[in-house]
Amino acid sequence: MKLQVQNVCSDFNSYRAARVKSLFNAETGANFNLTADLDIDDDNWQIGVVVGPSGSGKTSIGRRIFGGPEAFYAPEWPGDRPIVDAIAPGGDFDAVTAALAAVGLGNVPSWLRPFHVLSMGEQFRATLARLVCEAPQRAVVDEFTSVVDRQIARFGALAFQKAWRRVKGSKVVLLTPHYDVLEWLEPDWVFDTSADGGFRRGRGLWRRPKFDLEIVKTDWRYWPEFEPHHYLKMPKMAAAICYVGSVNGERVVHMGVASTFNGAGVEARGCRLVVKPEWQGAGVGLRFLNAVCQTQLEGTQGARLEGRRLNTLFHTSHPGLCAALRRDPNWRQVSASLFGGNKARSQKSMKKAGSTVASGYGGHFRAVQGFRYVGSERAAA
Repeated sequence: MKLQVQNVCSDFNSYRAARVKSLFNAETGANFNLTADLDIDDDNWQIGVVVGPSGSGKTSIGRRIFGGPEAFYAPEWPGDRPIVDAIAPGGDFDAVTAALAAVGLGNVPSWLRPFHVLSMGEQFRATLARLVCEAPQRAVVDEFTSVVDRQIARFGALAFQKAWRRVKGSKVVLLTPHYDVLEWLEPDWVFDTSADGGFRRGRGLWRRPKFDLEIVKTDWRYWPEFEPHHYLKMPKMAAAICYVGSVNGERVVHMGVASTFNGAGVEARGCRLVVKPEWQGAGVGLRFLNAVCQTQLEGTQGARLEGRRLNTLFHTSHPGLCAALRRDPNWRQVSASLFGGNKARSQKSMKKAGSTVASGYGGHFRAVQGFRYVGSERAAA
């Protein structure tokens, strides 16, 4: 595909225009020409990127790449409905919530707000979730990641590319002036509009950066940092310890672990898993959860009960997390309840056990799903 960009506007001769031409030896600002040779005529790609400085022709290429400007994705958002209603209103609820979680917008209260009241970072991710749900056959996104800070841009790009690659048969071209998202997007091809740029194709040309997640065993001292981002307002788990994951000294993810007794004996129970919003979509949540649960399974130093091998039970009502756990071979689903238990009975039982938490649990209509961590076959052996 060879694209010829020839943009023409009026050649002004006002005093200031003439003076600029004289000062900077500029003959005219009326013409812009660019030739782009893109080897993308086949169907073996899903994500393409046009990158380069502002004014270098990215938008002009975007207008022509799928035959016209109608491919530009710029949806209108209603001001009287929350985004969870505005995204694919006739579609599947689980698909919408899964898309929101997949692109890193896991803050559930944000789902209940109209688009115009969201932060710029939340608007960016909500638009990506809507694009994933609507999945047009051809789409062009202009100014990709231009309105968000660079950390949200990188992790948002990572989350989007993972979600988009699960959409079969659709192609998207992202126009951006930012080179720092390329390695997180791992695009199928890139056209660089800068002077020393050009066309490159092949996902192997870009490798997603790696970072180390340090996990420490602690108490509830760090919970106030994470509590505002948890989708439920609940008291702390009784007799639980906590684990916190950090990247370069920045605390990014949290989970509590207690012990529970059932017919199978003693097991660990995980709860209060929270990833800070600016790190959602980076993939740290599930890896952190699995690492903590593997520690309990091996009973090694740092486990809830050191020297004792324990499976871990984990309950959640977050649709995206439920879907991720069902896909993960380390987990087995063991329960699903459409509503909570008897709250009065829970209060009575907790009081009898001497618990200082008087609220009790249950009495809600939240669908809660339970999972047991069994680990990989190699780890179990």
